[in-house]
Amino acid sequence: MNYDVIIIGCGVVGASCAYTLAQYALRVGVLEASNDVANGTTKANSAIVHAGYDPLPGTNMARLNVLGTAMMGPLCARLDVPYRNNGSLVLSLSEEDDDTLRELYERGIANGVPGLALLDRAQTLALEPNLSPALRGALYAPSAGIVNPWELCYAMAETAVRNGAELHLSAPVTAIERLDGGFRLRTPKGDFTARYVVNCAGTLADSVSAMAGDRSFTVRPAKGEYFLLDKSEGHRVEHVIFQCPSKLGKGVLVTPTVHGNLLVGPNASPAGPEDTANSAEGLAFVRSSALRSVPGINFRDNIRNFAGVRANTDRDDFIIEESAAAPGFIQAAGIKSPGLSAAPAIGPEVLALLERAGLEARKKDGVIDSRKRIRFHELTDAEKNEMIRKDPRWGRVICRCETVTEGEIAASLHTPIPPVSVNGVKRRVGAGMGRCQGGFCGPRVQEIIARELGLDPTQVLMDWEGTWVLCGETKGGAAQ
Repeated sequence: MNYDVIIIGCGVVGASCAYTLAQYALRVGVLEASNDVANGTTKANSAIVHAGYDPLPGTNMARLNVLGTAMMGPLCARLDVPYRNNGSLVLSLSEEDDDTLRELYERGIANGVPGLALLDRAQTLALEPNLSPALRGALYAPSAGIVNPWELCYAMAETAVRNGAELHLSAPVTAIERLDGGFRLRTPKGDFTARYVVNCAGTLADSVSAMAGDRSFTVRPAKGEYFLLDKSEGHRVEHVIFQCPSKLGKGVLVTPTVHGNLLVGPNASPAGPEDTANSAEGLAFVRSSALRSVPGINFRDNIRNFAGVRANTDRDDFIIEESAAAPGFIQAAGIKSPGLSAAPAIGPEVLALLERAGLEARKKDGVIDSRKRIRFHELTDAEKNEMIRKDPRWGRVICRCETVTEGEIAASLHTPIPPVSVNGVKRRVGAGMGRCQGGFCGPRVQEIIARELGLDPTQVLMDWEGTWVLCGETKGGAAQ
């Protein structure tokens, strides 16, 4: 298959590139190694829209963070993605932290972060009364927020597909060959050619780059572990609560989520590019660190632990550039935190690089730039009754914790990028996201997937390829 541009990887950065490029008269292909989009770092992070005071002035991180954060609200409104502009607080718990806050404030002003303010103890406690007794003050950033990262990725990727981009799942790139005027990419799904390639391969970006002959950077993955607490803890704080950053990162944070839970984490430890295992030591560190900021957190209400891997590199900045070793090969690599915040701005940045490399991009007529998803629990009674009248499945609650109906699950299986697993449904509509984490609704979701996609129940996956839920049948005919 021949394309003008091929994007390697469909996490939130790859999806942003696809969303942007698909609005132009170009043939755009997306190659994703996993069986679903948003299946790497995008599904396992802090879900924070950072204000932009942390990156050093003059870096890609600083510029694209502030720009992406300004774009996030309007983008989420157009694509119907849960987003909340709740602001953030960086706490001072010592005299040394006071100096760090002043440094962050000055850095944020240099980066163009709007509304920054240094608060004293009383002003901070007026905003967040459950903070540490050791509190001295805080840096307040009103432009910060929280978002659903995987739904942002789905929304951009789905919209890109509706605008003509072609997504190929389970298509890891195994080799790249330079051609006159382009590249050939080999995958288990066949060969693909393109005039230009965009490398959005996350923690594997250095390996992909090396295939093209560019070994100018090395990914040094870092794992972060988290606690997800029940909604009973969801209002412990209303803002994103940070500790002062250190050489290891932005520190352990405490934040509400757009779904109403409380999220605590992460730590930072060296890891393999796909190592998402939790550890007792890592979680103990996260717990003890978080209690320094918000001592009242009830960790007995924890409903899930998870870990994500961040694509740190040997460069202390985002790597967004045309490769010197492979002209026409665009790097969008090393997109560590604040990569999610910067994502809306990275797509246009990559487009500009492609145009400088020679790509002619003409905006298409009739571009789709909006999306709407029905969330049954948010409808009025009249709207619910009308949905049920048209299709009774909308009245059958499958996930009791999150009030997700059969109609919502079935609808998700007929979208431009349908889920192929129980967890794929979970991330799209929330079935299994609640207190019981799918203990009640999981088997029902599996039945609906099999029915809607015409699969044998033993073909339904829990998540990525090979994670079958059922492996056969008993003599009585029941699956096991």
